[in-house]
Amino acid sequence: MTMYKILTLNNIAVEGLRHLPREHYEVASEIAHPDAILVRSYDMHGMQIPETVVAIGRAGAGTNNIPIKAMSARGVPVFNAPGANANAVKELAIAGLLIAARNICDAREYVKGLKETGEALDKAVEVAKKRFVGFELPGKTLGVIGLGAIGVEVANAALAMGMKVIGFDPKITVRRAWQLSAGVAHAETLDQLFQHADAITLHVPLIDATRGLVNRDRLALLNHGAVLINFSRGHVIDNDAVLAALDSGKLRSYVCDFPTADLIAHDKVVALPHLGASTSEAEENCAIMVAENLKDFLENGNIRFSVNFPEARLPRLDAWRITIANANVPNMVGQISTDLAKAGLNIEDLLNKSIGELAYTIVDVNGPVSDETMAEIRAIDGVLMLRNLGKPVP
Repeated sequence: MTMYKILTLNNIAVEGLRHLPREHYEVASEIAHPDAILVRSYDMHGMQIPETVVAIGRAGAGTNNIPIKAMSARGVPVFNAPGANANAVKELAIAGLLIAARNICDAREYVKGLKETGEALDKAVEVAKKRFVGFELPGKTLGVIGLGAIGVEVANAALAMGMKVIGFDPKITVRRAWQLSAGVAHAETLDQLFQHADAITLHVPLIDATRGLVNRDRLALLNHGAVLINFSRGHVIDNDAVLAALDSGKLRSYVCDFPTADLIAHDKVVALPHLGASTSEAEENCAIMVAENLKDFLENGNIRFSVNFPEARLPRLDAWRITIANANVPNMVGQISTDLAKAGLNIEDLLNKSIGELAYTIVDVNGPVSDETMAEIRAIDGVLMLRNLGKPVP
């Protein structure tokens, strides 16, 4: 069996690396000619990614630190671990609601600053209680923007705490819809969600459509004294609009994971140091999930949980396998089949899937594919990445 080389750009949880057995995988932070890269938060945009790399695995959900477009052009799938850190982020989002509702951080800072002792301390504590009067969550309306793995868990948890919950996600999957409690109401538009919410929590990726999603116009629709929670991405929020809403009282509090100098300076902002997925359990879950999917791709060519390529999984036969990443153009499969037939090879099984401008094909044939045939397939206009995986190891 082939020995694969994996370059790590961050510390990856040991439990995940155990899914890459040492007899077949060399894993190191410095390695020449890697076949794949494992990364967490390292910014790869300025990195010279070796031509030998055929896959990148992100031990987490967000992939803004990876040059997706450039990798797609090379036919390199980028894997992530959606849902593996969902419980960790859900717990922090619920904690954010409680922090805002009960003024927990301000109250703690007040007590930490007390110098009195004895009866004087008791009196100082009692006198200050009115400064930190909060509100209870049951009966309040939470708007959840984004109903993926995390958003669904947050919505269900808030509902269980007695809150009314409105969700918005025009691209919710059937799988997530089944997981969502029937008690979660559906908003037809973002404006409708903002109009009815006492609190908003965001769980969306940072893409062109979500950049600046929370702006002055939408904040103006909120109930007075609302709470904003953001453990999604910093730039889905217009910070200037949020600061203005905090100053006017439209927003009671903003709890987020993305500190900036202007946010830190505001006394109604609780900014945390990107703690969303910072639990040992989440790090292990993410590492295990991405390691398993990376391993399946390297050894079998199967794709699962890629952010730029379609899901494509074909069980292994006692046959020789090749995989092709290509532009999604007509007659690609026909040209591949013609080259295989010309080499006297019979197709035992085939899977072709596409997403947007990219397509991916797995072909099992009844004999070894020669270097000459591989060169002919590679020369087809639109082929981005071609791999010869041979027969499965018994």
